Amino acid sequence: MLGIVVSRADSASTHIGEHLLELDDWEHHEDDSRPDAAGGGTVYRTEGACLREFEGLHLNLERPAAAFADPTLVVFASRHSGETGQLLTAHHTGNAGPAEFGGSANEFARACPSAHARVIDALETHAPEGYSVGMECTHHGPSEVGAPSMFVEVGSAEPQWEDPAAARAVAQAILDLCGVAPDRPVEDAGTGSDSEEHTRRQFVGFGGGHYAPRFERVVRETDWAAGHIVADWGLEAADSEDKERLRTVLDAAFEESRATRALVDREHPALADVIAELGYRAVSETWLRETSGVGLAFVRAVEQTVATVEEGLRFGNRADGGQQDGHGETVDAGDWAVTDLPGELLDEAFGIDRERTRAVVAETALAFDTGEGGTRPTGRVVLADIAERERILDGLVSVLGNRYDSLERRDRVLVASTETFDPDLARTLGVPEGPAFGRLSNGQAVEVNGETIPPRAVTREREREFPLD
Repeated sequence: MLGIVVSRADSASTHIGEHLLELDDWEHHEDDSRPDAAGGGTVYRTEGACLREFEGLHLNLERPAAAFADPTLVVFASRHSGETGQLLTAHHTGNAGPAEFGGSANEFARACPSAHARVIDALETHAPEGYSVGMECTHHGPSEVGAPSMFVEVGSAEPQWEDPAAARAVAQAILDLCGVAPDRPVEDAGTGSDSEEHTRRQFVGFGGGHYAPRFERVVRETDWAAGHIVADWGLEAADSEDKERLRTVLDAAFEESRATRALVDREHPALADVIAELGYRAVSETWLRETSGVGLAFVRAVEQTVATVEEGLRFGNRADGGQQDGHGETVDAGDWAVTDLPGELLDEAFGIDRERTRAVVAETALAFDTGEGGTRPTGRVVLADIAERERILDGLVSVLGNRYDSLERRDRVLVASTETFDPDLARTLGVPEGPAFGRLSNGQAVEVNGETIPPRAVTREREREFPLD
């Protein structure tokens, strides 16, 4: 059940609350078991959601989830203040460092990464013209809610707080969360995984400013969701006294995000070491993008066998959503083969057409090793069936067809031949070097001493052999 918290001390919150009540059919109940200021009094219920009003500001509330009947998710309808114009935003709560605005120092509320990703999409869908949608770092209380929670806000000043279109958009986005789980599903990550048993597609963000465009971009464009985001100033505050305090804050951010991986923005070279000491893993944005939609048990096994994503590993098109073999059957985490492609053939194809060569490998391979920033396949590939190596070879041979006149397989060798202009033949026929050479090489006949020299008279067939093993 979704618990919605409306604060009477926040004009934007009450405005959003009014639109929430207009958008659905709510049953009214009186709850005399709690003070009216603490979520008692008139309570509103609809299918999948319950709305309660509190007297105080959201950030000063303590365990507001207790007012609801075991909610799976609590959302604070709130205002956003700042110099950011028309903005709809969402963020988790808690404090990395001192508790200047509610909650407790160095403590985080339980995040709801999956629901947070969903509400960012919903805000984008419902946002009125002229409004941007953004993601903020974790920056104020409460730090103890009693259930996974987040703020969903309209900003950034009085005109927006009073804007009915903005309030309605936030209300619609909140209602879109009915039935949405706070977390990504638990996923088996293979034996010896980061969490020893399972993991979720959720990450913690470290670094950057108050607003989090990089983390937001990852959430929008992959299936990874963001938990707590600790900005640069939060890291500095957490590290202001000693390293142990920093470790405590980092560990809490992971735990309350139900995450085992971190994405670090900007330069924090020592942070990865502390993260590793805590038993978690700092990954790159490339890693999150490459593993989007790919089974984490498969990712782990292939990284251990071939290379890590940071070292150049990339996943093929057929690795998305579960590995499929050539018959459409799902491939188990260990049910695949590792082999090498012939280097000379691969290099020649890449020199002819870089994009098509990479596409040929990516279309068939479950994963493959690369160089040059992930653009150049280096030969090592992971296949659902070793027989699929031939499919890749056929694709590479077709690329060579753009340069060579004929291609012939002889045993396990590809013989590529082409007819090219031979300057020595031209000289023996008396053709002077210069423009005449250029015309002949372009397929045009020339006249020398009253005799026509056709292009075929000065061409020679050249062969090149490419081993296929």
